[in-house]
Amino acid sequence: MLDFVFQTIKLMRPKQWMKNFLVYASIIFTGQLFNPIGLWQATLTFVIFCFTSSGIYIINDLLDIQKDRKHPFKRFRPLASGKLPIWFAISVAAILLGGSLYASLFSVSFFLVVALYVGIQLCYSLVFKHIEVVDILVLASGYVLRAYGGEVATNYHMPVWLALTIVSLSLFLAVGKRKGELTLIGSLPEKAIKEIRPTLSHYSEQLLDVYASIFATATFVFYTLFTFLVSPGGGKITIDVLLPDYLPSFFQRKWLMLTILPVIYGLMRYLQDIYEKHEGESPEKVFLADKPLIIAVAVWAILVIAIIYFVQA
Repeated sequence: MLDFVFQTIKLMRPKQWMKNFLVYASIIFTGQLFNPIGLWQATLTFVIFCFTSSGIYIINDLLDIQKDRKHPFKRFRPLASGKLPIWFAISVAAILLGGSLYASLFSVSFFLVVALYVGIQLCYSLVFKHIEVVDILVLASGYVLRAYGGEVATNYHMPVWLALTIVSLSLFLAVGKRKGELTLIGSLPEKAIKEIRPTLSHYSEQLLDVYASIFATATFVFYTLFTFLVSPGGGKITIDVLLPDYLPSFFQRKWLMLTILPVIYGLMRYLQDIYEKHEGESPEKVFLADKPLIIAVAVWAILVIAIIYFVQA
């Protein structure tokens, strides 16, 4: 019984839920993180996307069950290994997707975003994953829709430079995923690669290297422009009243640009994981296994919160 429960949880891929923290981007960078209503709406959005994405992962596993059985690692998944029956997986997916769509009805706009996410992901599982380049774009759209879903649900709008940062970062992670997959099964015969992931036979390592370079650079440039050009507003706790008259002007400088340093390190570390450690097939797995990367993200988050909410940015 315990193993059945464990396999059910594994089927839902809870490690992938960390991607859904993107829904908090809009309230964090607009200074509304400590707004109870906005925080509640973002948290509800997070839960809905967790259930929605889990339902999609299950459907993807159902469609790819035969291919996963030939994959060096995916063959251990609950469905590919036969540890869970197909009828049970279908029931769980239906409950998760039906429940999340119903819960998203608190806002018509948000419901449409969730429905669009479900539609695009289903099309990816059925068609788009077999079309080179399109598969990367659709993978990236999943990240972008999460961030946009948080914006729609809370009604706090992200600055355009932050939105462009998320788009470029999403493409970077999607390319890294393909790079990791190609490295993982690249030693297999071409026939086997086509059976497991047909689009990988259309990507060369050099092409993916160029893609990764483009989107890593774009992420850095857009985030730098965001920190320099945008002054997040909202419920920030100002320290001006505690300072002498000549100091507040000093704190009007673009202190958010300090967060560029951990971003640069994080991008470089992730690239190292992809190229030197031959990882990247699963972004969340790379993150959880890399302590320096976790520290970089934690430092970035602390700096962002401190600067936006306790220092005049």
